[in-house]
Amino acid sequence: MSFKKLLLLLLIVALFISAFVFDLTQYLSLDVLKEQQQQLNSLFAQNPFATFAIYFAIYVISTALSLPGATVLTLGAGAIFGFGWGLLLASFAASFGAFLSFLSARFILRDWVQAKFGERLEAINRGIERDGAFYLLSLRLVPLFPFFVINLVMGLTPIKAWTYYWVSQVGMLLGAAVYINAGTQLAQINSLGDVVSADLIGAFVLLGIMPIVAKFILSIVKRRKAFKGYHKPKSFDNNMVVIGAGSAGLVSAYIAAAVKAKVTLIERDKMGGDCLNTGCVPSKALLHAANVAQQTRNSEHLGVKADNVQVDVKQVMQQVRDVIGKIEPHDSVERYEKLGVNVELGDARIVSPWEVEITQNGETKTITTRAIVVATGARPLIPQFEGLDNVDYLTSDNVWSLQELPKRLLVLGGGPIGCELSQAFQRLGSQVTLVEMADRILSQEDQDSAELLAQQLQKDGIDLKTGHKGKRFEQHDGEHVLVAEYNGKEQRIPFDRVLIALGRQANVSGFGLEALGVETDRTINTNELLQTNYPNIYACGDVVGPYQFTHVASHQAWYAAVNALFDPFKTFRVDYSVIPWVTYTSPQVANVGLTEQQAQQHNKEYEVTTYDFGELDRAIADDSAYGRVKVLTVPGKDKILGVNIVGPYAGELLAEYVLAMKHGIGLNKILGTIHSYPTLAEANKYVAGEWKRAHAPQRVLNWVEKFHRWRRS
Repeated sequence: MSFKKLLLLLLIVALFISAFVFDLTQYLSLDVLKEQQQQLNSLFAQNPFATFAIYFAIYVISTALSLPGATVLTLGAGAIFGFGWGLLLASFAASFGAFLSFLSARFILRDWVQAKFGERLEAINRGIERDGAFYLLSLRLVPLFPFFVINLVMGLTPIKAWTYYWVSQVGMLLGAAVYINAGTQLAQINSLGDVVSADLIGAFVLLGIMPIVAKFILSIVKRRKAFKGYHKPKSFDNNMVVIGAGSAGLVSAYIAAAVKAKVTLIERDKMGGDCLNTGCVPSKALLHAANVAQQTRNSEHLGVKADNVQVDVKQVMQQVRDVIGKIEPHDSVERYEKLGVNVELGDARIVSPWEVEITQNGETKTITTRAIVVATGARPLIPQFEGLDNVDYLTSDNVWSLQELPKRLLVLGGGPIGCELSQAFQRLGSQVTLVEMADRILSQEDQDSAELLAQQLQKDGIDLKTGHKGKRFEQHDGEHVLVAEYNGKEQRIPFDRVLIALGRQANVSGFGLEALGVETDRTINTNELLQTNYPNIYACGDVVGPYQFTHVASHQAWYAAVNALFDPFKTFRVDYSVIPWVTYTSPQVANVGLTEQQAQQHNKEYEVTTYDFGELDRAIADDSAYGRVKVLTVPGKDKILGVNIVGPYAGELLAEYVLAMKHGIGLNKILGTIHSYPTLAEANKYVAGEWKRAHAPQRVLNWVEKFHRWRRS
């Protein structure tokens, strides 16, 4: 805590204590007010401005210091100054005093509270930013909540100061009116109970729910405004229509069918989307073949000799297609129709918030629906490089059609896709050059994680060119060349085929969103319920982001489907609190929670504990003793903030930490859990042991040592 904050805190505490030490609060009682009423009325008659100013100052100070007696001061304002001037004084003095209390709490404590409990408060913070004015007004109008608590707590939230003040002013004005009116008849009041009756509190409670009712009415008005100009059908063919049969779309349709809703799923290309046909499944099958080839070449030191390892790319690609074929039935039209989903293969176009056109074989039909879920996914991002039109380039969509292994393969992009495919083709026999504009690969990972992978890629023979910015493509003597800038100078990199792996862009156009006015940027804009600006149109998966992972698409799909089917009766805000992700290179790079890089960017305090796979028995036996487990924890505690694993089967090892973080399990309990020997999973236990050793209670151990010494004597 800074010196200024500490000084202000000490001053407030000193003033608060002084009020009780010098018994100043005795003057804030109903009996004293009634005894002094005539004298105070005389003072006001003789010196109206001075009396008003002094009373105002006393009221502000009392409220700012959270001293008891606000009700008595409000009654006194009515008794001394009358209804009009009393209401003016009490409402403004109370608001100003509350504002000072609010600012003090914000200045002294908010940074500390948000830093320490920011993750737990994230949902509350978002709610306050969105609906803080409604919540605050409700609290101001219900006297069951102590006002000083509201002042202090609100100071710890992100609500804007001006919003806090004007909402408080409105609430104080309405709430004070009752007490001011009672104060004008002070002689008839014998106790505060005569004012604060059960009926009055009930009236305030009813008044307090008015902002919530107002919010509900505003939502109805907002819905009407969004749907203005469109005719809502009296009945619907479907409860929900899903556009796109990738991971997000399939899960959305599955959930709808499971709860017996009428759902239509529309897909214009292949069932299963990118994940099955061009992404996760084929890439992992290709990596498996590449890793087998690499292991076979490098097995001589194990006593296994395999001379002249050859790779038949046609057969490898056929194996990739066979794997897709074996998994395909899981996502097939037949399976989903058996589940109760109406599947339509064709082009979808949203023509109104409740109508979708489906074009199949040149014929168009229109179906109606209460809700729509857009799950149209994403496609490879292709930047406008000069000369690229003259190059038969590859992407993660069409690389699977290769029938010959490129002798020299250039890969643009050092993200997860670029790294995975670079390693796969290098191990299959291509000479791969990986070009990355940043100064390292995997820019979203920690520096040490990227370095561990980079060392392995270079060991495999990949030519890593980081810090190289691709500028244009040229042809020289029939040879393709990439011109890249490095340290201010141009370099020419020859290649036979080029693979563009520079990220993915959301599919937000071509199916009616533009004409309808659905708000988009690079992705479809949605709220925490995954609603677009049309309350009955939802979106999920890669078309929304912020994480372009298959498992996150499926995760979002649950929220989108449930909210679409049950709004307004029950809705859920999508939860991104524990998101794992894996890069399936060798070694794998797996994460959940905060990376060290993210913790530093957010000024998050943390401790790091690591364990090297070089010390793990199973990794040594498997000839895969490379990499490490890194765990970020709250300083001095075993609570896990994030985990990064670089090593064999890192994605599988990560599952234990995903479970632990989801359910609040710390390293102590992981350490106390039996792990089979010898397994790679023991690395998770050993890193917990490293943490425990670093946090051993040294004072206690010193006394234990003395105890054992005593027992030996």
